[in-house]
Amino acid sequence: MKIFNTLSRRKEEFRPIEENKVRMYVCGPTVYNLIHIGNARPMIVFDTFRRYMEYRGFEVNYVSNFTDVDDKIIKAANEEGVEAGVISERYIKECKKDMAAMNVKEATVHPKATCEIQGMIDMISTLIDKGYAYPTADGTVYYRVNRFKDYGKLSHKKLEDLEAGHRFINVTGEDGKEDPFDFVLWKPKKEGEISWPSPWGDGRPGWHIECSVMSKKYLGDEIDIHAGGEDLIFPHHENEIAQSEAANGKPFSRYWMHNAFLNIDNKKMSKSEGNFFTVRDISEKYDLQVLRFFMLQAHYRSPLNFSASLMEAAKNSLDRIRICAKTLKELDGKDGSMTNEEEAFLKEADEYTRRFNEAMDDDLNTADAISVVFELVRFINSNVSAASSKEFIVKIKDLLFTLTDVLGLTVFEDEGVDETLTAYVEQKIKERTEAKKAKDFATADAIRDELLSKGIILEDTREGVKWRKA
Repeated sequence: MKIFNTLSRRKEEFRPIEENKVRMYVCGPTVYNLIHIGNARPMIVFDTFRRYMEYRGFEVNYVSNFTDVDDKIIKAANEEGVEAGVISERYIKECKKDMAAMNVKEATVHPKATCEIQGMIDMISTLIDKGYAYPTADGTVYYRVNRFKDYGKLSHKKLEDLEAGHRFINVTGEDGKEDPFDFVLWKPKKEGEISWPSPWGDGRPGWHIECSVMSKKYLGDEIDIHAGGEDLIFPHHENEIAQSEAANGKPFSRYWMHNAFLNIDNKKMSKSEGNFFTVRDISEKYDLQVLRFFMLQAHYRSPLNFSASLMEAAKNSLDRIRICAKTLKELDGKDGSMTNEEEAFLKEADEYTRRFNEAMDDDLNTADAISVVFELVRFINSNVSAASSKEFIVKIKDLLFTLTDVLGLTVFEDEGVDETLTAYVEQKIKERTEAKKAKDFATADAIRDELLSKGIILEDTREGVKWRKA
């Protein structure tokens, strides 16, 4: 497999540190609110990478953190009059719900910053002992950027070309800074903030140090792959490299993968623009599998534009695969072995697997891999029918399931049917339809909201109202 390595700015053959094993760290969200669709892109992309590597026989140790101490979390906690942990635990729980709905697998470990404070204190102490960090009179600890000669090697920025005042410069305790480019490792306690004791006084860690510490603890001093959104390249990942390599005396990560930005109707997503969407917002209208499919239609390093029309197109495309899967599932087929013609067809179908793997091996080209899946769907629609043998149907069904499962797409519906739930939902749909006919839209909306609160999503289609579990 070839991966575009941000560090070298070229595609490189993936060679793991340990044969058939992958040590992978993916930066997770800061949990002060519901995750937005920008957060969803790296979650979906790198979950797909993990799935593909497991499909190819690798054992993947996949670590993705939750930043559960941060200015925004503290602000939200103070506004509600609760402890910061109440806010972070609430939104970790909600984040996991959204991840499950997007079919993002649980990480091998989901470490939380607040559970790793001692490790951060230990690494900061090591950096001070080695001369890479220094404490100031007010209890702030800074990293000496000029001491690390390779600073800028990931972002390909040179210190002499940078100007003081960029967002990576943390102004906390600036009176004691030796250089404007030095960044914070430890912040002194402020009134109303959560804090921990340290050799430099009560306080809390800076943002960058947590990932260096958690990666080291759960994956080792050197890892195979570090990933995240391209907005993290500088300064976050650059600072991680400086911290980890100075403390551990080894290269931090062999490969760096970064997904491109997500725009909304060709504009940057922001609350001030009124184009800010949480994953939960999208779930009110679409199955989050549609969001996953939408994200994977583009190569992960290409900017992705989100719009209502593109989401609708993604839904229709995913439905084509699901209809094919449903047809396969309902076919009984004939008893007996495959015919010679079916054996020939199966060999032809195997070519789709080869081409799918070829696309995914080319820097996780999910766009081309999905194109292969659609070709397989066309093949199935043309060559599989009730007249086919059971054996042939099962093998083709397994092939479609395997390829879509690698992409994290659930196209085969669950076998079990809750008849009580079905009767309840269908009655509510009937009541809602009658309310809409009577132009009682308030009642119709109330019924929709009632169902949504129970985890049932309604979709108005040309064929009538359809429903599904969230």
